[in-house]
Amino acid sequence: MMRKVRYLVAGCLLAAGSTSNAALINFTGQIEYHNDVIYNYFTLDSDSTDVRMWTDSFKSGENFDPITALWNADNGALIDENDDDDNINPDTQTYYDSGLNLGSLSAGDYLFTVATYRNFAAGSNLSDGFNYDGQAPIPLAEWDQPANDVDMGPNWSVWLDNVDRASNPDDPDDSDDPASVPEPGSVFLLSLGLAGIAFRKKLKLS
Repeated sequence: MMRKVRYLVAGCLLAAGSTSNAALINFTGQIEYHNDVIYNYFTLDSDSTDVRMWTDSFKSGENFDPITALWNADNGALIDENDDDDNINPDTQTYYDSGLNLGSLSAGDYLFTVATYRNFAAGSNLSDGFNYDGQAPIPLAEWDQPANDVDMGPNWSVWLDNVDRASNPDDPDDSDDPASVPEPGSVFLLSLGLAGIAFRKKLKLS
């Protein structure tokens, strides 16, 4: 898949959508580079006491080792980040898979990101980016992933449970239904998009 500007949150959010009412939603796709980040967008129409989100794509080493994080889409604040948790859905997850199980989450718009280990969040806000952002992109097939191996598979799979609406522009099967897309919570998302354009241009010129 072609490399996308991952900070273009607002633009990506309007690009594709999938709808559901407090149900289980699955997105899948592939990454190309070691510093790619996958953005999954979802909305809760009301406060929830049982929201789960997880990956099940590691498959005991078949694909890359993921890191997941949850962000508030209104202000970009990091809510939680996870390296390894294969207990969210042990029927399909294997070791090094990742996810979050939240006993309570307020109504609103959220981002659930997936990155490669050790591309952790660089700070407590999405605008701080990720640890690998300043590195030249390395094709995944050539990258020796820390604590893993060279040529880890590119496939990712994300599950969102008990959310009202969700979208992922990197999933080719995600339907294009603008009515189902969560609206950006504030101008914050647009500012991230503009910052991403500037960062991408700077990376190309260097």
